[in-house]
Amino acid sequence: MKNSAVLVDLTKCIGCGSCTVACKLWNDLEYSATGVEGNAHGFDAELDQNSWCVVDYEKVTNQAGEEVLRFAKHQCMHCLEPACRTVCFADAITVSPDTGAVIYNPQKCVGCRYCMIACPYDVPKYEWDKIFPSVIKCQMCENKVAAGEAPACTCVCPSNALIFGDRDEVLAEAKARIAADSNYVNYVYGENEVGGARWLYISDVPFEELGFPMNLPTVPIEKPVHNFGKLQPAVYGGAAVILGGLGLYTRRRMKIAAEKKEKGGK
Repeated sequence: MKNSAVLVDLTKCIGCGSCTVACKLWNDLEYSATGVEGNAHGFDAELDQNSWCVVDYEKVTNQAGEEVLRFAKHQCMHCLEPACRTVCFADAITVSPDTGAVIYNPQKCVGCRYCMIACPYDVPKYEWDKIFPSVIKCQMCENKVAAGEAPACTCVCPSNALIFGDRDEVLAEAKARIAADSNYVNYVYGENEVGGARWLYISDVPFEELGFPMNLPTVPIEKPVHNFGKLQPAVYGGAAVILGGLGLYTRRRMKIAAEKKEKGGK
């Protein structure tokens, strides 16, 4: 599925942590049946080499004015036009042509950590405690999806809070649920943020109360970078001409000064 996506319905998440366990088992990460990983940290939740996704929780007030406990699964959003790929000069981060997932290759990574700075969701983390560290992020089970299967986390959700499918169909389902139930916030998170993502969220409480970064631009971050990149030849060429001219001028001045000094000495 080249246009894969996941819909996360936060009204259905019960915080069981099955998704985090499935992620660890499928990706051969260290297993620990901890269930919920954090509390109200949103996309800033601590990820380590044993957690490519976390489930956070917060006590909030829903659209009906009721105080409820809400859980939110956070992982790499798998942007349609990822900023992390744009800044990775080592080509360690790519977009899978088969699934659209944003893939990290530790064999190519040079450890510059530019991806951590560029990510608008603060997702990539670094293995600071390892001798040969890597960047940590969800791979969206790219090998499973490429084989026609769903990501591990979506396969085990007992409450059907995670729906995997074609992005256009998943987005249509999200909007249909919002239209059919006034308790939902009239917003699909991930539809347009920084150009759109493959993880889409709907909720009955404002997303900012659950730790989601808000007020992100709708223009992909990589577009301004690419637009600036188009100017680089002219900038570097102009700089070379100016610096070359200054060099010639300086050498000429030094030569004249040296000749005057020699004549004065004689």
